[in-house]
Amino acid sequence: MKKKLIALRVNGDLHELAVQPHDRLLDLIRDQLRLTGTKEGCGEGECGACTVIMNGRPVNACLILAPQADGAEVTTIEGLSQDADLSLLQATFVDLGAIQCGFCSPGMVMTAKALLDKNPDPTETDVREALAGNICRCTGYQKIADAVIETARVLRGQPDTFGRRRP
Repeated sequence: MKKKLIALRVNGDLHELAVQPHDRLLDLIRDQLRLTGTKEGCGEGECGACTVIMNGRPVNACLILAPQADGAEVTTIEGLSQDADLSLLQATFVDLGAIQCGFCSPGMVMTAKALLDKNPDPTETDVREALAGNICRCTGYQKIADAVIETARVLRGQPDTFGRRRP
């Protein structure tokens, strides 16, 4: 099959890549760009491990064909940290024990980021509904929901559980 040249912005950087019509966005991210934080779980869009933000919306990268991402703006888990420092959301997941094995964490964090971008004051129900497409087999969901709610509080200017203020 003939490769197609596409251009997309990933974590703020413009990339021009040759892709096959059947290549998935997940493969492009992991194999061509070497951004391995995005995980492949089921490969069928059921687990949410491969969630990235594409054009402002959380999507399962295993279900998006790479040619469909032509012209897109994509953010992966690597795009959240600044100068090797975890983002507030990532740090809060760690601080509150919302991460155990870490396999589902990138997808959970990216889904939570998309929620907080859209809704800066989510209820626990909002968080649980947003995360319904993400499966975690280790932590259960309470600590994850707590981390998202805590992050939202701090982003609104309230002190975090640890007494620190973060921007």
